[in-house]
Amino acid sequence: MAEPLILALDEGTTSTRAILFEAAGNALAEAGRPLKQSYPQDGWVEHDPEEIFEASVAVMREAVEKSGRAMSEVAAIGLTNQRETIVVWERSTGRPIHPAIVWQDRRTAEACERLRREGREAQVTAVTGLLLDPYFSGTKLSWVLDRVDGARARAAAGELMAGTIDTWLIWKLTGGRVHATDATNASRTLLFDIRAQTWSEEMGALLDVPLSLLPQVKDCADDYGETDAGLLGRSIPIRGVAGDQQAALMGQGCVRPGEMKATYGTGCFLLLNTGETAPQSGARLLTTVAARLGGRTTYALEGAIFVAGAAIQWMNEQLGVPGGPKGVERLAAQARPHHGVVLVPAFTGLGAPWWDPDARGAIFGLTRDSGLAEIAQACFDASALQTRDLIEAMRADAPDAFHGGVELRIDGGMSKSDGFGQRLADLTGVGVARAAYQETTALGAALFAGLGAGLYPDVEAAARARPATDDFAPELGRRPREAAYAHWLDAVARVRTT
Repeated sequence: MAEPLILALDEGTTSTRAILFEAAGNALAEAGRPLKQSYPQDGWVEHDPEEIFEASVAVMREAVEKSGRAMSEVAAIGLTNQRETIVVWERSTGRPIHPAIVWQDRRTAEACERLRREGREAQVTAVTGLLLDPYFSGTKLSWVLDRVDGARARAAAGELMAGTIDTWLIWKLTGGRVHATDATNASRTLLFDIRAQTWSEEMGALLDVPLSLLPQVKDCADDYGETDAGLLGRSIPIRGVAGDQQAALMGQGCVRPGEMKATYGTGCFLLLNTGETAPQSGARLLTTVAARLGGRTTYALEGAIFVAGAAIQWMNEQLGVPGGPKGVERLAAQARPHHGVVLVPAFTGLGAPWWDPDARGAIFGLTRDSGLAEIAQACFDASALQTRDLIEAMRADAPDAFHGGVELRIDGGMSKSDGFGQRLADLTGVGVARAAYQETTALGAALFAGLGAGLYPDVEAAARARPATDDFAPELGRRPREAAYAHWLDAVARVRTT
């Protein structure tokens, strides 16, 4: 008898993709479509919600067709998404009243700054685990209600609905029968009490968002209804939902306290599973929901590095190093040992744990025999050293999560470099495990759906479907590692403005 199949829908910022998995975690086929982004004003980023829905249906159909299997073999759909993007639509027609405002959008920066000046950030962090930043959904939602004619009155009359992209897709896929989100996406809105696990009246009042607009909050593995039969040829249960970084945490098998993953793309997201403890960060890291399963919530600390792979791209585009990332990697391998060059890639400021938006990049330690090879290696080292910054901050915030051997599970474009994997282990002093199959976000969505569909007995069994890994153990001695980190901290201190 053929193994049941799980269809993962991965709705990202620049593309929509579907991947068909076997329950054991093997990918059978995938399909994708690019998504158009609009930039109507400086700092504004928008999507067309209808385009996202149409692309989602198309790629799910295509992935199953490519596999040569039948839609009738699909046991469940798992959905993962760009977490903080918001949509508001009419309850009666399903028509969006405004384009989706994307997580990257900065139009509510002034509103966030006003609340910060009023001393509200500590209150927000205590309830939601987040910081006051336009990155999150709540201020975007308030902006739509204020700027679209009649929206506030219509919201009060119950004529409007709202949600993050997962909510929009669930509502559309189920023909308007289910208005729901999961706890991970809810925890990124500035409107969710992460400890009480309910929408917060306090935050709704602060941001002027009526909670009646918001969806029901469900577990990551739960009943999200079934798709309309006309969309995919038959009704398919939607049984798993999670935000992209939390889905990747699941896809990397990080289901126990102390397990952590880092995704290295343009920037880097590092999440540490802290179990049922929701620590208050002393380094302004984010406290977020890692997963909610069977009504039991596990939490994570999250830190973001603004510039990771973007530094490699900078070397290609601005310093003229040919050959893309591979070209920079080959150049870095030619660097002199112990060259002392340190690059702080604060091109758009410093992220966690420094939080200095006005810091700017700099190169230190140049000598007459320094060249592009040394700068190239410093580019890779900068991501490793910023990772150590986050690990040290997390170790201080959640010491109980760091017990026994520490392992960092990695994925993303930069992780494909063996040289980077080794430098990451050397400069952080922890073991590094690179996923051999890189689509861990989609896999995580599939594993949550498999749990929701009863294909796995428990989360531990689902986590065993994580990919095989290529492992890197620290080879650098403690003394040179600590010397390199001291030089890094000195360089960071020189570029900081706060």
